[in-house]
Amino acid sequence: MKYGIVIFPSKPIQDKINSYRKRYDPHYALIPPHLTLKEEFEADDDQIETLITELKHIANETEPFSINVNKVSTFAPVTNTIYLKVEQTKELFDLSERMHTGKFPGERTYSFVPHITIAQKLSDDEYSDIYGSISMQDVQLEDKIDRFNLVYQLDNGIWTVYETFVFGKEYV
Repeated sequence: MKYGIVIFPSKPIQDKINSYRKRYDPHYALIPPHLTLKEEFEADDDQIETLITELKHIANETEPFSINVNKVSTFAPVTNTIYLKVEQTKELFDLSERMHTGKFPGERTYSFVPHITIAQKLSDDEYSDIYGSISMQDVQLEDKIDRFNLVYQLDNGIWTVYETFVFGKEYV
């Protein structure tokens, strides 16, 4: 089964981000706005139970922190993806690093760039128009993060939460 590890921002932040995504992101209906800590990976039932134990340890040792979103950016020319840039913090970097060491499967395809995608799979003309328009907007969002989620992909392509891990909570 395919899994991933993500942070979902608060509902007000998701609503703001979805105002862009519903028009420009074909994955809008497949997963809510999120910040990816570990991109999709394959795991069987035994592996996922081992990883859940690791994720509980990580959550236990993590304190809540804030994220700031203050810029529209892009992965062009590699892909015509437009995203909201999340300021890199030590907490975000450390979380991502811990999910790519030890018992966690798979290597990184890309370096960790904290972001929330708002538009993707655009033609060159669409990309130019949309990026030109969106990049002019002032984006200032702040959110308190106190959990991350292990998600998995259903047969219809939709991603859903497998388990949520709250920071600082004593898991047994």
